[in-house]
Amino acid sequence: MHSQLHQALDAREHLINDDHTAAFRLFSGFYEGRPDVVADVYARTLLLWGYGEDVETMAETLRDIQQFYLEQLPWINCVVQKFRSAQKRSWQRGIVTYGETPAQKVNEHGLCYAVDLTMNQDASFYLDTRHLRRWLIDHAGGWSVFNAFAYTGSLGVAALGGGASRVVQGDRNRDFLALGRTSGMLSHLDIGKMKLKAADFFQQVAQFKGVGRTFDCVIVDPPFFSTTGSGTVDLVNESVRVINKVRPLIKGGGYLVTINNALFLSGAEYMRSLEGLCADGYLTIEELISVPQDVTGYPSTIVNQPPTDPAPFDHPTKIVVLGVRKK
Repeated sequence: MHSQLHQALDAREHLINDDHTAAFRLFSGFYEGRPDVVADVYARTLLLWGYGEDVETMAETLRDIQQFYLEQLPWINCVVQKFRSAQKRSWQRGIVTYGETPAQKVNEHGLCYAVDLTMNQDASFYLDTRHLRRWLIDHAGGWSVFNAFAYTGSLGVAALGGGASRVVQGDRNRDFLALGRTSGMLSHLDIGKMKLKAADFFQQVAQFKGVGRTFDCVIVDPPFFSTTGSGTVDLVNESVRVINKVRPLIKGGGYLVTINNALFLSGAEYMRSLEGLCADGYLTIEELISVPQDVTGYPSTIVNQPPTDPAPFDHPTKIVVLGVRKK
C-alpha cells in the first residue's frame, strides 16, 4: 500500500505550493490501486475517505495512511476522516483524528473559496471541476450566469471572478449557498452582483420562464438522482431532460454548461444523447472540459479503469459546453 501512496505522491509533487493553500487529490484510490480509499488535501488539512463496508477495518487502514502522510508531509496540521458506510452521521460527515480545526478556505486560480469539510458527506468543494472553474474565469466576462444545483457555489464564484455582470446561484439548501457568499467575500468580489436563491430547481426554472428571464450562460450540475414534488432528476435514464428544461433560459449566442457524473453512463452514450439534442441545429457541442489528472490518476499511477468507458471524456465526470442558437 505504501508503495502505491509513494508513487501517487511523487506524481503530484508539482501541486504542492509553498504556502499550502491549494486543494487537490493525493491518492485516487479506485484508479490507483486501492478502490476503498481516497486522500485529498485542502490547504493544510488531509482529508481521508474510507469507502469499505467494514468500518472497523477501514479505520485501521486510514490510521496507517494518516501516519504515512504525516511523515511525508509534515506541514499537514489537521486530518479529517470520513467513513461512507458508517451508521453515525457524524462519521459520514467526517471526524477530526489529528490536529484541531480543519481548513476553512483554499486558493485556486487566484480566487479564494470557503470550505467546510465536515458540513456534508462530501467536502463542500469539488476537485473534479477545477478546469471548469478556470474556463469560467477565462470566459465569463460581462455574462449573466445562472448556476443551477449550485451547492456551495464555486462555479458561480468562478464566473463572478471572471467578470460576470450577474450571477444567480440556485440550490435548495441555504447553508450550502451561504458558503458561496463567503467565498465571494474572501475573494474580494462584488457580491452585490451575486444573488442566492434557495429554491427547488424546477420551480426556479418555471419562475424564470414566467417572467422571460434569460442568461448568457446556464450551468447545470445536478445530483446523480433526486426527486421532489416538482420533478425528478435522473442522470442515467433522463440526462437530457434537465438540459431541455433550461434551454429556454439561454440567450442566442449563449452557452449551456452541462455536467454528468453518472459512473455507469458511458461517455459514448452520453455524447449520443447530446448529439441527438444538437440535431435540430439549435445546440452545438463547443468543448469538452477535462478532469484534472490528480483526480483521474496519472499514466504512471493508473491501475484500474472505470467500470464503464468514459471516452471521449477522461473521467466519468463528463463536462460539456454547448453553444445555443435561437430561431
